[in-house]
Amino acid sequence: MKEYIEERVTKIAHYIVDSNATVRQAAKKFGVSKSTVHKDVTERLLLLNPSLAAETRKVLDVNKSERHIRGGMATKEKYLHRPG
Repeated sequence: MKEYIEERVTKIAHYIVDSNATVRQAAKKFGVSKSTVHKDVTERLLLLNPSLAAETRKVLDVNKSERHIRGGMATKEKYLHRPG
């Protein structure tokens, strides 16, 4: 694996763990696609740093279990701010 990819994978993983970020938030922060972030933290990270991969997986699992709540809140906000 190329060095710059290894560096990106590690930075993304630390960002997700430190800030409880979602895949979308990490993708936006690092200027890559959601697919890239997902592949980085589920496949590549496992090869580089299995313990960090496990921590990251925990955060992503929590985010996944809460996403329906976040989606509902976003919809609620959308309709609260619509005129009439």
